Amino acid sequence: MSEKINVLFVCLGNICRSPMAEAVFAHTVKKKGLESQFRIDSAGTAGFHVGASSDYRSAQTCKQYGIIIDHYARQVVTQDFGEFDYILCMDKSNLADLKDIQPKGSKAIIKLFGEYDPQGEHIIRDPYYGGIDGFEKNFQQVTRCSEAFIKSLNLE
Repeated sequence: MSEKINVLFVCLGNICRSPMAEAVFAHTVKKKGLESQFRIDSAGTAGFHVGASSDYRSAQTCKQYGIIIDHYARQVVTQDFGEFDYILCMDKSNLADLKDIQPKGSKAIIKLFGEYDPQGEHIIRDPYYGGIDGFEKNFQQVTRCSEAFIKSLNLE
């Protein structure tokens, strides 16, 4: 495969869920020796955290599993719909926002990342206002979804 598969993970502010999904997915891809086949990024539908590093609880949760988040928040831009093959979001609000701003004729497949969860948890809830348990739950969800999404691409 000469063309990379471009994957963008999206949540509201791009500091909790989507950078975690980006880091976990990149780690999973690397573990499988598929890193040359992907371009991976994350963004938020809202711009209020642009330039900020990830929430320390997301970073701390990932670090416990040997995964480092190296990302600064950015907002989804129109060009993303042309550059990314898959735009995978965390909840129905993100999905509605993305569909609202998706340009006509964009090639991007926009869907809930949770649709790949073998346990059927389609929504990856925002842990921002809760305790550390929400971040752990998110980690487990994005790990399951990462494995299943790669499997769905039939690359292995």
